[in-house]
Amino acid sequence: MIVWYGIDKVPDAIEASVVTIGVFDGVHRGHRQLIERASQLADERGVPAVMVTFDPHPLSVFLPERAPMMLTTLEQRLELAEQMGIDATLVIDFTRELAGLTPDEYFTTLLQGTLKASAVVVGENFTFGKDAAGTADTACTLGQRLDIDVEIVSLLHDGDQRICSSSIRDLLRAGNVEGAAWALGHPYTVNGPVVRGAGRGGKELGFPTANQYFTDDVALPADGVYAGWFTVRGPRAIDGDMEPGVAYPAAISVGTNPTFGDDRRSVESFILDRDADLYGYDADVSFIGYVRDMVKFNSVDELLAAINNDVARVREILDLDRDLT
Repeated sequence: MIVWYGIDKVPDAIEASVVTIGVFDGVHRGHRQLIERASQLADERGVPAVMVTFDPHPLSVFLPERAPMMLTTLEQRLELAEQMGIDATLVIDFTRELAGLTPDEYFTTLLQGTLKASAVVVGENFTFGKDAAGTADTACTLGQRLDIDVEIVSLLHDGDQRICSSSIRDLLRAGNVEGAAWALGHPYTVNGPVVRGAGRGGKELGFPTANQYFTDDVALPADGVYAGWFTVRGPRAIDGDMEPGVAYPAAISVGTNPTFGDDRRSVESFILDRDADLYGYDADVSFIGYVRDMVKFNSVDELLAAINNDVARVREILDLDRDLT
């Protein structure tokens, strides 16, 4: 997939496209409707399917107090979009490139002038232009005037549940990673470098963990222990019995370490049945099931007993053979 970072990076040679626009945070099942419809229309017309997304989130600049915690990094959004059939993505710094444009200017500058859109696919809650003055209906009106087909896709509901990024954040805040995965259409996954923690997991407890720390704008699940999968990114060989690109079962702790008085919030993954030096590697952690709340234990022995129980529960949730090697 081609990625253009900025409107001025889109080549003049582009002749036509089908475009879908949004932040697409999480790239959940509702977003999938937009992306797959744009890809389908592009195939029918023999033109590229283009996703337009924003980095940073526009609210983080205009209304930072209302800016949501993010479900995906930009890199994750790009990977998921490519899997769904997007041919090219335009990443826009909204404040630098589109702020202040009226809805009419937004359409003529971005969609007609830059991307040569023959069709645009947007959600029914789509807004655009200065002060979000443009709506999906506005887009239809402008599309008719500019000879651009505009399709409005209804918001996705499954039963009585609306599938949206804000509801997924609520599920994560409640520790309901299974519900989040149901709404997303894929396991909730965070990505970051493995760094050195306090070192107690391996030295004192016999359960070495891969430690990752995240900024406050990342939507981590509620503090607790989870079952999931740990995958090292990149082609670089690993010192130990793990390989990059392979998902390994893990017991994952999210939160502070109250037993040892560590108040830094982290994601710590104990990879089952493996021993490898992971410092400095970039890794994905995918959350599959909830195990227990975070607890402060009165002794190391109590903590060890709990960790052993956690590992057994992780094996059950992930349906692993107990003699896994």
